[in-house]
Amino acid sequence: MNLSTPLIPSDRDGAAERARVLVVDDDERNLLAIETVLEDIGEVVVARSGEEALRQLLKGDFAVILLDVYMPGMDGYETAGIIRSREQTKRIPIVFLSAVNKETEHLIRGYSMGAVDYVFKPVDPVVLRSKVAVFADLFAKTREIERKARHEQALLDANLRANAELLRAEQELRRAEQRQAAIIQSLPILLYLEPLACDPRCPTFVSGDFEGITGYAFAHVMENPTLWASRLHEEDRDRVLRALDERASTGKLSVEYRWRCADGSYKHFHDQAVLLKDAAGGPVEYAGTLTDVTERRTLESQLVHAQKMDAIGKLTGGIAHDFNNLLAAVLGGIGLIERRADLADEHRKILGMTRRAADQGTELVGRLLAFARRQQLQPAPVDLAALHKGVHDLLSHTLGGLVELQWQLPDYEWRAFADRSQLELALMNLIINARDSMPDGGTITTTASSRLVESGNRLELAPGRYAALEVADQGSGIPPEIMEKVLEPFFTTKPVGKGTGLGLSMVYGFARQSGGTLQLDSTPGEGTRATIWLPEATAGEQRAEPDAQAIEAPDVPPLTILLVDDHPEVRVTTAAVLRELGHQVIEAPSGADALELLKEDGDDIDLLLSDYAMPHLSGTDIVGAARERRPDLPALLITGYADADEIGERPANVAILSKPFTLPDLASALARTVRSCRPAAK
Repeated sequence: MNLSTPLIPSDRDGAAERARVLVVDDDERNLLAIETVLEDIGEVVVARSGEEALRQLLKGDFAVILLDVYMPGMDGYETAGIIRSREQTKRIPIVFLSAVNKETEHLIRGYSMGAVDYVFKPVDPVVLRSKVAVFADLFAKTREIERKARHEQALLDANLRANAELLRAEQELRRAEQRQAAIIQSLPILLYLEPLACDPRCPTFVSGDFEGITGYAFAHVMENPTLWASRLHEEDRDRVLRALDERASTGKLSVEYRWRCADGSYKHFHDQAVLLKDAAGGPVEYAGTLTDVTERRTLESQLVHAQKMDAIGKLTGGIAHDFNNLLAAVLGGIGLIERRADLADEHRKILGMTRRAADQGTELVGRLLAFARRQQLQPAPVDLAALHKGVHDLLSHTLGGLVELQWQLPDYEWRAFADRSQLELALMNLIINARDSMPDGGTITTTASSRLVESGNRLELAPGRYAALEVADQGSGIPPEIMEKVLEPFFTTKPVGKGTGLGLSMVYGFARQSGGTLQLDSTPGEGTRATIWLPEATAGEQRAEPDAQAIEAPDVPPLTILLVDDHPEVRVTTAAVLRELGHQVIEAPSGADALELLKEDGDDIDLLLSDYAMPHLSGTDIVGAARERRPDLPALLITGYADADEIGERPANVAILSKPFTLPDLASALARTVRSCRPAAK
């Protein structure tokens, strides 16, 4: 038997430690002797009583306990019983030391108390060392097994944790890949790989919603290599093919083009690619993206179109203002000639032709203002039956025998909230345009309906209910390349002298100013559908009644009127019309002159009549300065602008008279102004 000292690995740092032996005896000599015998086998811990032995057992573990049977106080049997009753110590081997009681009954009692062996005093050192060495080796091996078991368990736990971490990482990677795939699938973008030499184009890998973007399955494209080039827009094909050829030398591609999808519609694609290289710098393949930028291009086009329309509208408004000044002078002069001159029938006929030409100019200005959305509208609920009758009666003899006009009217009450006269004019323009698109005849269908518009609609209308008027023809249609231009003023496809180019632009401007829009849908060779969208009249909106004061015959006593206008022809003509009405007129060519006259003869002036748009001092400035001296002075502003909202900071009790105006228009405006201010008549 190997009696060398057993080494037990430490639980904490792995360093070797000696087995521990607990010797319990009340005799110091026995303790010393046993300690001397066993000191090279293990660490000997001594206890002089059963109580001390129990305290030592609380401090650590032992390979074996040498326990004296007879001790004062707590003897060996009692001590062994307590040791065996404790969970922490019940498996420590106990060897009884006894000098007497070798009888069988005493031995059996000792074994029953948990002893594994007996050593009788006087102790034989060899026997004692052999017995203790066996237990020390057994303890060491047990500890080694436990240590290995713990180590293996730790490795197993670490492996399980590593596998769990790997599993979580793989699951997270799959989720990330799924999220990435879902994102790519939902975006208007395709990722592709393409070989270096590929003519026609033959991508080897495509990721994304290929079919959703193009309308074709990727397998179908692979089976038809020429499909991509054949679907390029004619105007873009040469430019795109040149960019592909240059890709071989530059190593990159960035080109935008239009491509016809499976449903026949064109989409705008932005095609980008870069050259991938291997570790040695050699070319491998192209990696690229194909992005659907149709919506962005549409929005950009709408923005440019809106900016262009706004600029044209402002320009048109200014031109209309100048035209109104000229027409005011022309119509005023014609009115004076008609009242004062005794003309022959031939001369009156010429004068009538001149008036009609001036009236046509007024109508032209009205169309310009309708496009610019600056005309004065009088919106009210429009009765469909009356609108139908009025338009049908006007056009029944105009369309010709080859064109049939059909009406599809709803059986419910249809009421748009708009200016009826302008709506009639807009509807007639659309019907006449439809007739002109069918030189060989056909059917024009006019349909009225009530529709609900949701938020976020492509017509850019506010959510709510709208009254829609649709005019559909079977004509030649509008080519896609000019669809965006047909709403511009003065653009026309008709021969020279056959159209002004203001029809559709007037309809569009009127609809937008009324809170709606004009929608055009056209297929070349099949026809066009034009729809006017107008707000639907609510129950609380009532038809506007004519102003009784505006239509009754004015009865105004002669007045002294200060007339201010920087336009000489208009000022002279207006002064003549005022004198024709029986009034005295003091003319002023500017605001400064008018204020000077007010200082000199302010008390003698009964009414101030001023143009609004003048240099240095506007009409509102003049009225404001005049009322600082005469707060009760009646004032009337005349303007070539169509919208009274253009008159900023208008003083109270100041009416607006738009140019061009007739003699009755001026007389009525003077009467209303005098009545509203109630001046003391001279």
